[in-house]
Amino acid sequence: MGDGSPGPVGADPGYFGPDSVTWQMHADPIMWIAGVRALYLQALHPRAVRGVMQNSDIREDTWGRLLRTANFVGTLSYGTKADAERAGARVRRIHGFLKADDPVTGERFRIDDPALLMWVHCAEIDSYLHVARRSGFPLSDAQADRYVDEQRESARLIGLDPALVPASTVRLAAYFADVRPELAAGADARDVDDFLRRPPVHPLLAPARAVVWRRVARLAYDTLPPYAHELYGRPAPEPHEVTRRLTAAGRLLRRIPDTVRWQLPPKHVLRAVARLGPGTRPAPYTLRRQAAILDGAGEGAAAE
Repeated sequence: MGDGSPGPVGADPGYFGPDSVTWQMHADPIMWIAGVRALYLQALHPRAVRGVMQNSDIREDTWGRLLRTANFVGTLSYGTKADAERAGARVRRIHGFLKADDPVTGERFRIDDPALLMWVHCAEIDSYLHVARRSGFPLSDAQADRYVDEQRESARLIGLDPALVPASTVRLAAYFADVRPELAAGADARDVDDFLRRPPVHPLLAPARAVVWRRVARLAYDTLPPYAHELYGRPAPEPHEVTRRLTAAGRLLRRIPDTVRWQLPPKHVLRAVARLGPGTRPAPYTLRRQAAILDGAGEGAAAE
């Protein structure tokens, strides 16, 4: 478990568990910025974004979509195996009867096309990993590879064959190189860009949108890879400045006590810790300790 102490006998840790990178990283507050970055990136696949735009009310329900995505990721990360299977089955069932029209050819296509599911999965995983590491979340190269490998379980739950899903950061990068020619910032992507920068809110919340949300959305956008900035048609920001701002945001968000952050709905982390015991609380130092142990074991093996 997180501190080496056992949890309650028979308690279900889910598909990841406290010793996984997923368990530790997905509890970090920087994941909210990573989630917005994922939406920006996902919108660059014309078919994937058309499927969203034709089958949801995202223009009027931006917040609802973000919260539902967070709930789904939280369920897969911290729920029991039964919880994760139910959540995955629901998503597969919904995707199974949805279709959309290709924005270029007009061809009717299925939302659960494996190529589209692969893009959505890889864009999410790349965004979570990139933003977390760049913001200062402690993760070794080996742990980053482990995270990508772990997330093949999430890919299975949405309907992909895990054997075909990237299992390392190198393979993830190779996937993006292969898919790059298919990407474009069409009308749908620009709609996503527009309402992510100015999502509809109650008039009383408009000042908060201008002060807080606009900075969050801009930071999430600025962390995109250079080709994404090129496609969206805006100059790429200076990388060192983006890293500085992202690191500062990570420090600020991590000052909010866990007990306060985890009280926000849907409370997946709190329920998981209650189920498995206090020693399973996610904490960055757990990954540091794991990396130190692995480094020590490697040095010992090399000395023999």
